[in-house]
Amino acid sequence: MSHRIVVVGGGAGGLELVTRLGRTLGKKGKARITLVDANLTHIWKPLLHEVATGSLNSTDNELNYVAQAKWNHFEFQIGRLCGLDRQARQIELAATLDEQGQVLVPARTLAYDTLVLAVGSVSNDFGTPGAAQHCIFLDSPQQALRFHRQLLSHYLSAHAGQRDSGQVDVAIVGAGATGVELAAELHNAAAQLAAYGLTGIQPQNMRINLIEAGPRVLPALPERIGTAVRSQLEKLGVSVHTGVAVKEVTADGMVTADGQLIPASLKVWAAGIRAADFLHELDGLESNRINQLVVRTTLQTTRDDNVFAFGDCAACPMGDGKNVPPRAQSAHQQASMLVTAMKSRLEGKPLPEFSYRDYGSLVSLSKYTAVGNLMGSVMRGSIKVEGWLARMFYISLYRMHQVALYGVIRTGLLVLTDRIGRRLNPRMKLH
Repeated sequence: MSHRIVVVGGGAGGLELVTRLGRTLGKKGKARITLVDANLTHIWKPLLHEVATGSLNSTDNELNYVAQAKWNHFEFQIGRLCGLDRQARQIELAATLDEQGQVLVPARTLAYDTLVLAVGSVSNDFGTPGAAQHCIFLDSPQQALRFHRQLLSHYLSAHAGQRDSGQVDVAIVGAGATGVELAAELHNAAAQLAAYGLTGIQPQNMRINLIEAGPRVLPALPERIGTAVRSQLEKLGVSVHTGVAVKEVTADGMVTADGQLIPASLKVWAAGIRAADFLHELDGLESNRINQLVVRTTLQTTRDDNVFAFGDCAACPMGDGKNVPPRAQSAHQQASMLVTAMKSRLEGKPLPEFSYRDYGSLVSLSKYTAVGNLMGSVMRGSIKVEGWLARMFYISLYRMHQVALYGVIRTGLLVLTDRIGRRLNPRMKLH
């Protein structure tokens, strides 16, 4: 029987891993590769803020797991992980229900020889009262589409004269990359919606508040980058509040620690991350305070050599005492290492150890500009990039992800299709 490698989680890292393993080990019959995910399709998570504003049509950028499995010699199983039996080497999948609540796929178990967990992360509301009830979290396409529907409903109601006020207040908690990019994209969306005739709310009457508990925007990036981004946002009319903690979320808006109310009918929580709750002490595996599985530099969990974890759901140590940062480039690098590790594991060779390389970060401010820092072996420190060049680098990140999944030729055809689509379709999703 072929070695059974089960990867749970079809995000960027998990999908790249099974695609590359399928093309190598799966195609040659050296291993049986299975991907497990609760959804049928994949969309690159850094694009969700564009889905939320309507700048990107999610259906045009989705990848179907069933088709990807057929093309790349792995198997796909729909299901949500709900349990693990390490002694029996099998995972438990919850039943999948249809829209009417009827069982579509029953609960079942799936055996493995090597298990890889790549289930990503979700937003962390830190237990803030009212956040879960009143805020939208941009952790999935479904949540992004929910925000988009709410945004459109405000504009359509105002266009039909059904709203008393011709304005919409938006509050975004968290001035990391997601919050910053969403704020800029919303400013662009306001202009586009008015250009399409939805003038009940004028662009200047979309009031966007970006709220950050820390002292500056983009705290994970160099201060000069955060300063430049804040300046650009304020030029776009975004109100940036730093050093402001939200103590409660109500139907009317965000209540700050000093008792101020920041009004908002649309509320997004984009501050902090945590791994899924079910990972906490999953069949005895070691986890940290935000539910990440603790792994060694081989990406094996500390209590089971047959269970690996990577990406946002894993706490992988670096040499400086910190953990690998939860970024897309981290998951990409770890997926590449795991391809080598799985081959070594089958051959009985020592596993490689992961060493993170920071190539810098880029933040897109919609069509207006992009800014970030680039790092590499030929550079001393980092260099700041902005404007058109930074925008091209930012777009190339998604194209590199597509190349990893589709190959160069199909990605080239997708780029061509995107260009044609921009000429034939509205610039925004209006439904």
